[in-house]
Amino acid sequence: MISFDDFRPVDGKPIYLQILEYIKRGAVAGIIRDGDELPSRRVLSALLGINPNTVQKAFKTLEDENLITSRAGAKSFMTLDGEKLRHLRAELLEDTVSEMARKLREMGLSKEEALHLLSEHWEKEE
Repeated sequence: MISFDDFRPVDGKPIYLQILEYIKRGAVAGIIRDGDELPSRRVLSALLGINPNTVQKAFKTLEDENLITSRAGAKSFMTLDGEKLRHLRAELLEDTVSEMARKLREMGLSKEEALHLLSEHWEKEE
């Protein structure tokens, strides 16, 4: 069962999008794997203290993207393969880098300053 114990919602972004990102990032990181079961919509909405329709919207989007398989009244499971994971990784990287570049530009940093800052933090994390 996929755990949402460390899910922390943030203000300013729709919660259903945060659920999607949480699941996608978990899949890319290898924490969430093919065949893993998701909590039911009711259980997850109670756990997160949100409207069940919000969870339904997140799950519907995951179904539309062929990342989960669900049947009415049945459990939902992740459906991941190598190609889906490569696509998810590219999507998440593009979103993350694009957002970071936008924020750094808004703060007045030049490309060179931004690259230097990234390089410094990269080194610290190693």
